[in-house]
Amino acid sequence: MGGNQTQIKFILLGITDRPCAQTPLFVLFLLTYIVTLVGNVGIITLVRVSPSLHTPMYFFLTHFAFTDICYSTVISPRMLADLLSEDKTISFTACMMQFFTFAFFGVVECHLLAMMAYDRHVAICQPLLYVTIISSRVCWQLVASSYLFAFLSVIICTWSMFGGSFCGPNHIDHFFCDVVPVLKLMCSDTHSSEMIIFALFTINVVGASMVILLSYISIIRTVLRMCSAQSRDRAFHTCSSHLMVVSIFFGSGFFIYLQPSSSHRSLDKVASIFYTVVTPMLNPFIYSLRNKEVKGALIKCVRRLFNSWQCTRLVSCRT
Repeated sequence: MGGNQTQIKFILLGITDRPCAQTPLFVLFLLTYIVTLVGNVGIITLVRVSPSLHTPMYFFLTHFAFTDICYSTVISPRMLADLLSEDKTISFTACMMQFFTFAFFGVVECHLLAMMAYDRHVAICQPLLYVTIISSRVCWQLVASSYLFAFLSVIICTWSMFGGSFCGPNHIDHFFCDVVPVLKLMCSDTHSSEMIIFALFTINVVGASMVILLSYISIIRTVLRMCSAQSRDRAFHTCSSHLMVVSIFFGSGFFIYLQPSSSHRSLDKVASIFYTVVTPMLNPFIYSLRNKEVKGALIKCVRRLFNSWQCTRLVSCRT
């Protein structure tokens, strides 16, 4: 990567070029970002302070909430600033780092979703061996390996994208530095870069999808063999939140990255907004509103805070 490359500046065209729409969009996405931060920090805090949630499933969920915070923070602040600013330039280094961090946390999320599916598989299909197979040590090893593998994959992917020559137009038709809009600006041959990126996408995303698919095939087989209807309902209910998050995340991701580059169009921005901005906001609600354990822990936590507040108030009144 030559020194002259780092002097290049790109211009992000953003979500829309209509001034009348920029302020309402700024307010909407600012509220979305605030809700994302509050919801995911709330999930992490609740799991930390609630002993009933100190299980592998919620250990993975705290890391998933953390990556959602980072994933959203990579995109949203810059997007919000560009909605109110006339200067939408981004340096070569900043663009490269934005893509690297965005892709890194995106790949980590794929692995975490696969781990959560495997956790549910062991809990339902091998309940007697669950504590042995999904031990605390194994949880940490799985999470650490996901961060390491994501880092190595994204390093190669970033080099493939930004290691070529940029000598043509510098307008990125997107609101962040994503794969397809950046590759369109390269004046060198992009075939090898596209093949490397596609291979890494297949290994990480499609590989994680296969783990999830095989885990749920095994879960469905086990559940259908259960004699009790109540046990079947409990098993399906346990997996419903995870399945919903998987469908939203992978569905929007496949729509963007598995279609031919020639067929990319303006609708891609809508899909990108959905999986970079909206999905991180929805995930805490999906896991809290559809999960009895999380709702129970939240109610207990609120009661403890209320009782503590009442005790403090009584003490202050007596004094």
